[in-house]
Amino acid sequence: MAVEQQSVEGRIGRLVFPTKPINAPRQIAIRVVIALACIVITTATVWFERYGYSNEPPGKPLSLLDCLYYTTVTLSTTGYGDIAPISPEARLTNVFVVTPLRLVFLIVLVGTALEALTKSTQYQWRARKWRNTVSDHTVVIGYGVKGRSAVRSLLDSGIPGNRIVVVANDEESIREATEQGVTSVQGDARREPVLMQAGISRARRIIIATDEDATSVLITMLAKRLAPSATIVSAAKETSNAQFLRDSGADGVIVTAEAVGRLLSLSIESPTAGNLMEDLLDSGRGLEMVERSITPEELGLGPDDLDREGELVLAVIRDGHTYRFDEGGVKALNRDDRIVVIRQRPESQGLGDLGAISDEAQ
Repeated sequence: MAVEQQSVEGRIGRLVFPTKPINAPRQIAIRVVIALACIVITTATVWFERYGYSNEPPGKPLSLLDCLYYTTVTLSTTGYGDIAPISPEARLTNVFVVTPLRLVFLIVLVGTALEALTKSTQYQWRARKWRNTVSDHTVVIGYGVKGRSAVRSLLDSGIPGNRIVVVANDEESIREATEQGVTSVQGDARREPVLMQAGISRARRIIIATDEDATSVLITMLAKRLAPSATIVSAAKETSNAQFLRDSGADGVIVTAEAVGRLLSLSIESPTAGNLMEDLLDSGRGLEMVERSITPEELGLGPDDLDREGELVLAVIRDGHTYRFDEGGVKALNRDDRIVVIRQRPESQGLGDLGAISDEAQ
């Protein structure tokens, strides 16, 4: 049965949510404290009403040891009956105090099985809710070096973890992804049910970062069919395969080996330019390149006006056409324009004024 379940999960993908690490010794200590608290409270309750219980010999009030003995056999549901409540007050106390404490005590004792049942129910509810609400999210397929970097950049750019879904085939990658706070699907991304488990039909962006170009082509074709309106970007190891990925439906293709080679060449020929490019690629510090909508305050301004405000405008996107800064086709920004800018990260300190870079560029 377990083998059959694993086979089904392999075909449709296993949905994994980010969770906080469990401290096993702490969980055990909490359960022990709860159990001891139940015993102490019940013993004290019986002690205060010890005259309302029958005992051998008759008429002799319960000792503290008798109260503890009654507590242990009652909470464990053994109940020999040699000590029993006889007064109305003692019986009411057993109904409203001792019985609830017995239930708590039993829950602590069988907590492992109950916790497993609770987690299973909670997972089913959480998975169903997630599938019904997830949309306009980013799906990252593959969690090797490229996939990890992509997820890290997305998180650093302000995209919350619950808007990112990682699809990977091995358990170690899934564990690392969930530790970053993102939802994951374990399974073969070449299978349609696995991608559907990731909500790909409602995704806004898809990043394909597998280690094999042939696999990337197959996944790109499948992703384009399942999510025709999503923006798809794929990585390629070889330049010769880039066109295959574009023909398969990729909106953008990054040739990793060629990109690294160009950056190495740039760094050796012009170390300063290389450092600036590396700074742009490092999502955790320094400068960043972003695409954003214009603000109401920027309506009617020219790209040069934004340069003086500390953002270097590289391109203006208007009506589906991109106007680069070297083309000069835009004099004033319209309401629906989007711009691509280089700017300094708000948390970055001591990196200089971006306006100086703009002046040098001009």
